[in-house]
Amino acid sequence: MSLPALDRLVPAHIQRFEPYYPSKPDHVLKRMYHVDTLHRLNNNENPLGPPAAVHRLVESFSPETVPVYPNGDCFDLRLQLAQKFSKDPDQFLVGNGSCEVISSVIKAFCEEGDNIITADKTFAVYEWVAEFSGIEARLIPLREGAFDPQAMLEAMDERTKILFVCNPNNPTGTYWDADTMKDFLERAGDGRIIVLDEAYFEYVDKADYPNGMELMRQHPNIIVFRTFSKMYALAAARIGYLCGSPEVVNIVRRTHIVYSVNTLAQMAAAAALEDDGPFIQATRRMVSEAKSLLCSLFDELGLEYVANEGNYVMVRLPMPDTLMYRKLMTRGIMVRTMTGFRFPNWIRVSLVERPVMEMFCQAFTEALRES
Repeated sequence: MSLPALDRLVPAHIQRFEPYYPSKPDHVLKRMYHVDTLHRLNNNENPLGPPAAVHRLVESFSPETVPVYPNGDCFDLRLQLAQKFSKDPDQFLVGNGSCEVISSVIKAFCEEGDNIITADKTFAVYEWVAEFSGIEARLIPLREGAFDPQAMLEAMDERTKILFVCNPNNPTGTYWDADTMKDFLERAGDGRIIVLDEAYFEYVDKADYPNGMELMRQHPNIIVFRTFSKMYALAAARIGYLCGSPEVVNIVRRTHIVYSVNTLAQMAAAAALEDDGPFIQATRRMVSEAKSLLCSLFDELGLEYVANEGNYVMVRLPMPDTLMYRKLMTRGIMVRTMTGFRFPNWIRVSLVERPVMEMFCQAFTEALRES
């Protein structure tokens, strides 16, 4: 038997798409870069977590639960989310991370010839899922580091099905305030789905930051994405969710994979929501202190940087970002190179505890001096 004629079997839009290769496991990376410890500042994880209630749950998790399939649609977790946000359980769908719910929404509303609209420098999965699904992704340049509402509205046509707004934006941390959001929603009308990705919602403590959960009462075409990976520190569990009007969610449910969220993830997410206020406040204090430390360093070094909302900052380098990545890796620090986000020669740094931030500052300064 020989390899099939892949150029005949594979659709053209898949042939054009470049595969994504995640980083290697830590034990492999430590061997490659000859380091004993590796501090991961590349994925915006929360080192303070998960909350204490999740610790207790994981320690008491029974092996007898493992042979049994999880609840197929996260029934108990949806009940808890509904109670927390004063909504109906049928307004929630839970997925194996936000990436799964992104895929479910695009599959539910788009077909060949349709398009979605988002920014050119934002969370890339909206664009990727659209493109490898054969759907056009219209990418609007950021304006002063933020989503450009006017340009997004002007890009709409009769085949536009979904507009994705990452609020706050990853990686710039900029956000639309309440007035900007309300104006955009009014002008966009109710003929399309508006996705508000609020993956970093719990990190924002600004009075003018809009809450998508509340806006959907007046705009039932809104779908809100949130995740347990960032603030709640359940990244390894892979669990996120969407919320929308019952009618819209009922449509998305038709394309959504059931049984994709394991039992431990469902239980951990529910536990994380219990008395989460003190944990969120502690995390915000950690992020604020880390941000202040890094901004002072970048000011001292005369480097351009972006430090807004979220638990990350970006800095522009006087060298290729891949070179800085390698230099930091040899010192046990892993950051995110940003060329793939269309920010060539920038890196993004997660904001964590002070001792690790101080290690980063020392390693970063040494790496610059070597160049």
